[in-house]
Amino acid sequence: MENFSELSTLKQWAAVMLGGVVVTAAVYFTVFKSQRDAVDQAQHALDSKLRENAELQAYRPKLKDMDQQLANLKQQMEIERHIVPDEKEVPEFIRVLDAEALKSGIEIRRYTAKPGGTKDFYTEVPFEMELDGPYYSVLDFFDRVGKLERIVNISSVALASTKKPGDAKAKHTYQYAAGASVVVVCDATTFYSHDNAPPTAPAKVKGAL
Repeated sequence: MENFSELSTLKQWAAVMLGGVVVTAAVYFTVFKSQRDAVDQAQHALDSKLRENAELQAYRPKLKDMDQQLANLKQQMEIERHIVPDEKEVPEFIRVLDAEALKSGIEIRRYTAKPGGTKDFYTEVPFEMELDGPYYSVLDFFDRVGKLERIVNISSVALASTKKPGDAKAKHTYQYAAGASVVVVCDATTFYSHDNAPPTAPAKVKGAL
């Protein structure tokens, strides 16, 4: 086999050129090809992000409306918490009724908790109440309770004169106010969200038996 120096000039140039082609091909497939693949992957990722951004841009004009809807939803949830509270604040419920009784000029003698009931989305918490006062003041009290922000149902109303409170199944006879003419025994039922359990034990206040 001839040495490179023994080859003719033409053959030497041909060998150099062939070697250059081999080296170039090797560099391309080992270095430039991998770099080109990395660039293609980066470009693909960039194109994907650009398409995603373009799709999100379509929602930008709706963002303000979505924020307003979210604010309205929060406000509605706050209103519903007042109507059907999500906490079992029985003392607060009693204070509310006592306040309305004071405004109407009647006296609530007792509250006795009764067994509650659990529904699909809420829990019923009923109390038996005994109250007395002037007839129209009692009517005013029931009217005020009906207009409360939270839901309170009045049922099983039994009415009797202060001279015969037993006719309404009153537990005791009290020293009634001079203007009092009727005694009422009824059930007052309030409601709480179903996520919370009803009171664990009956509450007895104001001389409840």
